[in-house]
Amino acid sequence: MSTINCKTCRRANQKLFLKGDKCFSPKCPVSRKPYAPGKKSKRPKRLSDYGLQLKEKQKLKFLYGMREKPFLNYVKKAMARGGTDIGLRLTEMLESRLDNVVYKLGFAGSRSAAKQIVSHGHIYVNGKKTNIPSRQLKKGDKIAIRQQSLSKKNFEDLDINFKKYNPPSWLKLDKAKREGEIVTTPSLEAKSDLGINLNSVIEFYSR
Repeated sequence: MSTINCKTCRRANQKLFLKGDKCFSPKCPVSRKPYAPGKKSKRPKRLSDYGLQLKEKQKLKFLYGMREKPFLNYVKKAMARGGTDIGLRLTEMLESRLDNVVYKLGFAGSRSAAKQIVSHGHIYVNGKKTNIPSRQLKKGDKIAIRQQSLSKKNFEDLDINFKKYNPPSWLKLDKAKREGEIVTTPSLEAKSDLGINLNSVIEFYSR
């Protein structure tokens, strides 16, 4: 995948929280320059239906830091499950990825950082080390930071970050033990938090 940086958010005209704490600071380029890079005019260009669908698809894909092929597989699985809300099914699968759960528990400042933490073997799931960021988790799964990894630079600011952070309601976090648990399926709450038109994403792949 090409380098994901602040320009990605500016093209999307939305914060995708790809750079951790910087996204919440006054230095965030989306706050300072809320228009696409390289544009002489700050007035947004009117997009066609296809353009809008493509934009929403790209936003969702970049939000979770995914390449096109695996992202498409998630969409196909969501569509295969059927139901009246395919977007909700897609959200559940994306939110249940291990790297996303690590991020949502506050163990990492961004999804890209969470992906790296998992890949380097710093995370346990149900007491066993795993290094697969895309691993699908389910209700009852317990996620913890490997004790030997707590002294690593990745986790040196956890106490400070935890003071001002609480996870979404579908997760339970024990800040003292550096452990979390999935207590229910991520659904409407996670979907509404995305700020992305999921129907447009599904329509893009249904063309």
